[in-house]
Amino acid sequence: MKPVSPAKGSDVFHATSWGVIVAVSLIVGILVGSRGLRDFDPALVSYAGASVFAAFGLGYRYAMWLRRPPTRLYWVRGWQIFLNPRKLPTNVAHLVRIFWSNIFLQRFIEHRSKVRWTAHWFLAWGCLLAAAVTFPLSFGWVRFETARDSQQIYNAFMFGIPVGHFRLGTIVAELTFNVLDISAVMVLIGIFFAMWRRGRDRGAMAVQQFSNDLMPLIMLFAISVTGLFLTVSTHLMHGLYYIFLSQVHAVTVIMTLLYLPFGKFFHIFQRPAQLGVDFYKQAGAKGEQAACARCGQAYGSKLQMNDLKSVQAALAIQYQMADGSHYQDVCPQCRRKNIALTQDDLWKAAETKGF
Repeated sequence: MKPVSPAKGSDVFHATSWGVIVAVSLIVGILVGSRGLRDFDPALVSYAGASVFAAFGLGYRYAMWLRRPPTRLYWVRGWQIFLNPRKLPTNVAHLVRIFWSNIFLQRFIEHRSKVRWTAHWFLAWGCLLAAAVTFPLSFGWVRFETARDSQQIYNAFMFGIPVGHFRLGTIVAELTFNVLDISAVMVLIGIFFAMWRRGRDRGAMAVQQFSNDLMPLIMLFAISVTGLFLTVSTHLMHGLYYIFLSQVHAVTVIMTLLYLPFGKFFHIFQRPAQLGVDFYKQAGAKGEQAACARCGQAYGSKLQMNDLKSVQAALAIQYQMADGSHYQDVCPQCRRKNIALTQDDLWKAAETKGF
């Protein structure tokens, strides 16, 4: 396994550069995907602008996150193991399985509680469904227009290319025009279960923080409710207060986009990267095991022990012994025994000196 080189240069400069690259890439994507802004809706420019800022923040924070020695090592090792030519087909099949379990079904959180899993699943997929619709529309990548020969038929375009059509009054039309309402209802269901758990679970109440735990739920609630109000205004109130409601909704969405890189929502982008940890554990279990220098028993994978030594060295944690041995070469059980023996020797020495 190739060694992982330590990060070099200024962390701030490196992260800022990646933030600029991501933001500029999104701007280029908007220009190209909207065919030189021909398909771009000027009414959505505020959403696009906030998205560009969020892209910079995400690129900056993600790059800064990867500068940490443990994160950097897991990231590089995960890709090295996954892209191994001899195991690539098996790794792809395993990736599909863990993606289905951890990302789609959200099983990684199910063992904590059913209520927590329910809240997380509805919140995650409600937000992802809304993002899959909102961002392409805001960037001009997707648009709809009525057919020239019939006002009852809508044509769908992606990057300016016709991809399909549907007739008004059909199930496809109802789902297409109300997909954001569906996602809003899903998010509200998730918020209900999340708040119900947080109001009854004393452990959650004891450690929750307003900025990290409650603020994201408040933002999602505001976006969902104001979005549903737009539908109510259109269909039940003949457009009453629609302009005001659309402005309030825009403010809630933009504020959430600005908050996206710096709050709890950032874990949405961290979670896929953590799939590599599963490959790392699998490779460690199948590889050579480390034997304790004291008792000779296996206590972990040699891959993990060697990488742990590298991380500690990068963090200036020196566990190297004078004789060339390393503290990490001793298993946890023997470390506890060594501590007990050392304490016993100190007590005996103290008694001998009369303390």
